This record gives sequence, structure tokens and C-alpha cells, in this order.
Amino acid sequence: MSWPTADVAATHELLATVDDLVAMAPRATGTPGGAKAADYVADRLRGAGLDEVWVEETDSFAWEPRLTTLHVDGVELPCAPIRHCALPGHEHVGVLGTGPDGVAAELVDIGAGRVGEHDVAGRIVLFDLTFDLPQWALLPLSEYVHDPERRLLNREALGSRNPYLTSLTRTVREAAAAGAVGVVGVLRDYPESLGYHNEYYRRTLLTLPGAWLTRRAGEALRARLRPGSRACLRLVAERRRVSARTVIGVLHGESRETVMVQSHHDSIGPGAVEDATGTAEVIALAEHAVARFQAGRPWRKTLMFVSFDSHFTGYQAHRAFARRYTIDPDSPYRLALNLTVEHVGLRARRTADGSFETLDHSEPRAFFENVSLPMKRAVARAIRRHGLGATSMLNASLLEFTLDGIPTDASFTLTAGVPTISLVSGPLYLYDDADTVDKVDVDQLVPVANAFAELMAAADARPAERLGLIPRRVRRLLPRGRW
Repeated sequence: MSWPTADVAATHELLATVDDLVAMAPRATGTPGGAKAADYVADRLRGAGLDEVWVEETDSFAWEPRLTTLHVDGVELPCAPIRHCALPGHEHVGVLGTGPDGVAAELVDIGAGRVGEHDVAGRIVLFDLTFDLPQWALLPLSEYVHDPERRLLNREALGSRNPYLTSLTRTVREAAAAGAVGVVGVLRDYPESLGYHNEYYRRTLLTLPGAWLTRRAGEALRARLRPGSRACLRLVAERRRVSARTVIGVLHGESRETVMVQSHHDSIGPGAVEDATGTAEVIALAEHAVARFQAGRPWRKTLMFVSFDSHFTGYQAHRAFARRYTIDPDSPYRLALNLTVEHVGLRARRTADGSFETLDHSEPRAFFENVSLPMKRAVARAIRRHGLGATSMLNASLLEFTLDGIPTDASFTLTAGVPTISLVSGPLYLYDDADTVDKVDVDQLVPVANAFAELMAAADARPAERLGLIPRRVRRLLPRGRW
């Protein structure tokens, strides 16, 4: 595909790719849908005309619920499992949870407070899940904001919170340390949905069994709770070792210096916005790169297009890739820049009646970047030129040296030392079964592709050692791979 302008045909092609991937859902790691998605991406990259395409496999894990029920004082409540819970170790496989008889104990309500304020030993903890990162908290990192229609710089948008950074890990860790035997989370900040699928937070084990309640179910439960109320939580799950499949395609340039373009093809639910849109963009950019080469405009640098698995199961594929192609001094590719694209989605919010309301404009989004001043200017220029509204540029230079990196699919290559430009947003439906094709920001599919095509060209024209904010010679001396 080559798009000199944002034409209708190009939009339809991108949306058709999204449709294809959603039809394979769920595309979870180790499932038939996940395998189909990897094969599909590999076939599309081969069809684009790349010089080489291959698939690399990495051990990962599939966590699959078998039974989840919750009774309080003998009354059953509709619930869903907290994913990746009841896990005694990061490498553990087998049957997990309470067993079919469940665990019965007094229910202690801590609301949105801290576990330490209550005696929870031998009890089940009822807590409110809070979303802890509002948009305004990112403003100190902002270097540039393009928001001509004020879709980002308004009170409602700045107060909105993404569903990734939450109180879950903190609460379960504290509850386990205090001797609790289970947890029940109320989705306080969320629409009336039990389709919320939390990620596997690889730095914290969720050792206790747990279940989710909707906000209304939590309110009804609290209305009839009395001192000494007892709960019976049943959770049975199985965790299996499976293969995560990373799809890699390469278009060789005049040098080994390499610009990589990435997203991830796996999902728990339909995964239209996360991340069928990102995968569709990677495929389209590969087609564009080949079309430019065939038109007589060769690339100086090698281009690598990567679609990852294991995004929801521990990022094992991402870590293996970073070790092999970045940290290993014998890597056949010298990764000079990472371009990551995720979540071309519409803005959503929770309505008064508890449903998802999808608006007619983009979810506020950001480019996390740690690139040189000329590349920063290139990002800002691409944002303006291609009309990426409600978009900010966030300086990730300090985050590069933290254990957690940035909250995007590019985190491991960033912390492994690759200068990065990573587009991401955090719409409310991101981890929900509500992430369907109607949430895709169709009008932005081609503008986002055009912006990244421009960044590929800008990176190709500059010396590799001048793409990062920190000179490459200095970067090589810094500690890497501490995750």
C-alpha cells in the first residue's frame, strides 16, 4: 500500500485488515486464534514483498479460568475471574485456585483504602479497583501538544484514567502479606461490564484467588453487608506453558543500521483497537516501504517490521527479542530506532447508566519518545501535517532507565537501549470485550500511517548515531536489560 493522501481506498484496506484479525479472536497467546493471527501477519508481510519473513517462538503461558463463583451470605453474585490470579510463581503451571469447594471466610470491606488499615487475616478482602493514572499526570512529561479542537486539554479528558495502571497489584500484594485468603474487586471506575481482562503484571504475582464484580453489584452487596458476613469464593484455573510467536519481516537497505516498526497481534477479547489497528498499521507500512523501493527510491537503512505475541501474558517474546537483537553484541541487526504504533481508537467514557459511550473523536494519545532534537521536530511536524489531534509528545528519556520503562509495547527495546518513538492511548474499553470494530477511529487510520511513513523516511535520512537523544557511544556504556 502507498498512500500519498488519506484516500478512501487506503482506509478500506486498513479496516479490512482489522476485520480479518478480529474474526480470529480471541487471539490470546497459545490459542488457535493466536496462531492464526501470527500466520496471517507472516503471510501479509510475505505478500508485501519483504526480503525475509520468519516467525520466532518463545515460551509463554496461558491462564484459563474453569470455574468462578461468589456467594455472600448464601446469595450468589454474578462475577468474573481476576485474570492471572492464584499464581504461586511466575513459572508455575498446572491447576490453580481454591479447588471446586472454594474458600469460605468472613468478608472485610476496605473500599478504596489500604489493606493495612484493616484486620484481614484469614478473611476475604472486598476492595474498589481504582484507575490510578489520570491524563493530567502526564503533563509534566509533555514537550509538545497538538490539540486544535481541545479534545485533550479540557477538564473531562484530563481527568480521565486509563484501565492499565490500577490498584490491583498493590491491593493483592498487601492482602496476601496480611494473611487474607482471597480478594473480590469492585470495578468502581468502570462501566457495567464483567468483560474487563486485566493484564499479567509481570513484576507482581497475584497470589490470591480473586473475582470481579461490577459497580452496581458491589453497591447492592454493600447495601446488605452486616458485621460477620461470610463469602465463599470458588476459582479454578489452569496455567499451561505455550509458545508465543513473534513475526519478523525485513527489507534490506544499504546498511545494517535498522529501523524497526512494531505492534502486537495478540488479544484476549475481540481486540479491534488493541491491537488489530496497530498490526494493520505495521502491515501497511511494510507495503509502503516495498512500494517506495520498487518505485526507485531505495532505503539507506534496513527496515524491520515486527508483530509481537505475549503482550497479555508476561512479555516473554518482547524480552527475548530485546536480548537477541539489542543486548547481544552479535546481533545481525543494529537497531537504530524503534517506531511503535498502538490503539487507533475512538474516545470512550462511562455514562450515568453504566454503559460505554463512544464519542466521534480520537482518544487522547501520546508519542513517548527519547530521540534527538531533529527527530523530535520530525515527530511534531508529522503530528501537525497529518492532523493527529488530541496528541502530545512525552519525553521518555528518564523512563528509559527505570525498571518499568514506558506503558507501551516498546518498553523492552527502549530499556534495552534503542531510541524510541511510541504512539499509544488508553481508552476505557482497552481490556474489555467491548473493544469491537465500532471503536476503531476509522478516519485516523490513514493519517497515522502517513505520519509513521514520514518518520521512517526522516530516520532513514539521518545518521544512525544521531537518532537518539543520548549519543550512541554513550548509550553503549549504560546498564541494560535489568528487567
